[in-house]
Amino acid sequence: MSAPFNPGDYVIYRKQKFSVHPGPHAKEIRPCPQGDSYSYEVEKFWVVIAVERSNKIVVCTRRGKRHTIDAGDPALRRAGWLERLLFRRRFPVSDATHPLPIA
Repeated sequence: MSAPFNPGDYVIYRKQKFSVHPGPHAKEIRPCPQGDSYSYEVEKFWVVIAVERSNKIVVCTRRGKRHTIDAGDPALRRAGWLERLLFRRRFPVSDATHPLPIA
Protein backbone atom coordinates (compact mmCIF):
# COMPACT_ATOMS: atom_id res chain seq x y z
CA MET A 1 0.00 0.00 0.00
CA SER A 2 1.36 3.41 -0.91
CA ALA A 3 1.85 6.29 1.47
CA PRO A 4 -1.04 8.77 1.46
CA PHE A 5 -0.58 12.00 -0.43
CA ASN A 6 -1.76 15.40 0.76
CA PRO A 7 -2.58 18.57 -1.19
CA GLY A 8 0.61 20.58 -1.65
CA ASP A 9 2.91 17.52 -1.82
CA TYR A 10 5.58 17.61 -4.51
CA VAL A 11 5.60 14.45 -6.62
CA ILE A 12 7.69 13.11 -9.50
CA TYR A 13 6.10 11.00 -12.22
CA ARG A 14 8.21 8.96 -14.65
CA LYS A 15 6.45 9.08 -18.00
CA GLN A 16 7.36 6.89 -20.97
CA LYS A 17 7.53 8.63 -24.32
CA PHE A 18 8.37 7.80 -27.95
CA SER A 19 10.02 10.18 -30.39
CA VAL A 20 12.54 10.49 -33.20
CA HIS A 21 14.51 13.07 -31.16
CA PRO A 22 14.56 12.55 -27.37
CA GLY A 23 14.75 15.78 -25.37
CA PRO A 24 17.54 16.88 -23.02
CA HIS A 25 15.82 15.43 -19.93
CA ALA A 26 15.35 11.95 -21.49
CA LYS A 27 16.55 8.97 -19.47
CA GLU A 28 16.89 5.28 -20.31
CA ILE A 29 16.88 5.90 -24.06
CA ARG A 30 16.32 2.73 -26.13
CA PRO A 31 15.85 2.34 -29.89
CA CYS A 32 12.46 1.01 -30.95
CA PRO A 33 12.37 -2.38 -32.72
CA GLN A 34 11.58 -0.74 -36.09
CA GLY A 35 14.64 1.50 -35.74
CA ASP A 36 12.86 4.74 -36.71
CA SER A 37 12.38 6.19 -33.23
CA TYR A 38 13.36 5.88 -29.59
CA SER A 39 11.53 5.03 -26.40
CA TYR A 40 12.62 6.88 -23.29
CA GLU A 41 11.43 8.18 -19.94
CA VAL A 42 11.18 11.73 -18.63
CA GLU A 43 10.51 12.87 -15.11
CA LYS A 44 7.50 15.14 -14.65
CA PHE A 45 7.50 17.43 -11.63
CA TRP A 46 4.00 18.01 -10.31
CA VAL A 47 2.15 19.22 -7.20
CA VAL A 48 -0.80 17.37 -5.65
CA ILE A 49 -3.87 19.62 -5.53
CA ALA A 50 -6.54 17.12 -4.43
CA VAL A 51 -6.90 13.62 -3.04
CA GLU A 52 -9.97 11.62 -4.02
CA ARG A 53 -11.56 8.81 -2.02
CA SER A 54 -11.02 6.26 -4.78
CA ASN A 55 -7.22 6.20 -4.16
CA LYS A 56 -6.67 8.75 -6.93
CA ILE A 57 -4.86 12.06 -6.75
CA VAL A 58 -5.24 15.18 -8.88
CA VAL A 59 -1.95 16.84 -9.80
CA CYS A 60 -1.13 20.17 -11.40
CA THR A 61 1.63 20.66 -13.97
CA ARG A 62 3.82 23.72 -14.46
CA ARG A 63 1.54 24.93 -17.23
CA GLY A 64 -1.63 24.47 -15.17
CA LYS A 65 -2.86 21.20 -16.68
CA ARG A 66 -4.51 18.69 -14.37
CA HIS A 67 -4.11 14.95 -14.35
CA THR A 68 -5.84 12.32 -12.25
CA ILE A 69 -3.50 9.48 -11.32
CA ASP A 70 -3.82 6.36 -9.22
CA ALA A 71 -1.95 6.94 -5.95
CA GLY A 72 -0.51 3.41 -6.16
CA ASP A 73 1.04 3.92 -9.62
CA PRO A 74 4.65 2.65 -9.50
CA ALA A 75 5.78 5.54 -11.72
CA LEU A 76 4.60 8.07 -9.10
CA ARG A 77 6.66 8.96 -6.04
CA ARG A 78 7.00 11.72 -3.51
CA ALA A 79 9.89 14.12 -4.14
CA GLY A 80 12.59 14.15 -1.49
CA TRP A 81 13.91 17.34 0.05
CA LEU A 82 17.07 17.27 -2.10
CA GLU A 83 15.03 16.87 -5.31
CA ARG A 84 12.75 19.71 -4.26
CA LEU A 85 15.84 21.87 -3.81
CA LEU A 86 17.70 20.82 -6.98
CA PHE A 87 14.65 20.89 -9.27
CA ARG A 88 12.72 23.75 -7.62
CA ARG A 89 12.36 25.58 -10.94
CA ARG A 90 10.76 22.54 -12.60
CA PHE A 91 7.94 22.24 -10.04
CA PRO A 92 4.81 24.37 -10.42
CA VAL A 93 4.18 27.09 -7.89
CA SER A 94 2.12 25.47 -5.15
CA ASP A 95 -0.89 27.31 -3.81
CA ALA A 96 -2.28 24.58 -1.56
CA THR A 97 -4.10 27.09 0.62
CA HIS A 98 -6.21 28.33 -2.31
CA PRO A 99 -6.35 25.54 -4.91
CA LEU A 100 -8.13 26.21 -8.15
CA PRO A 101 -11.48 24.47 -8.65
CA ILE A 102 -11.33 21.12 -10.42
CA ALA A 103 -12.98 21.31 -13.83
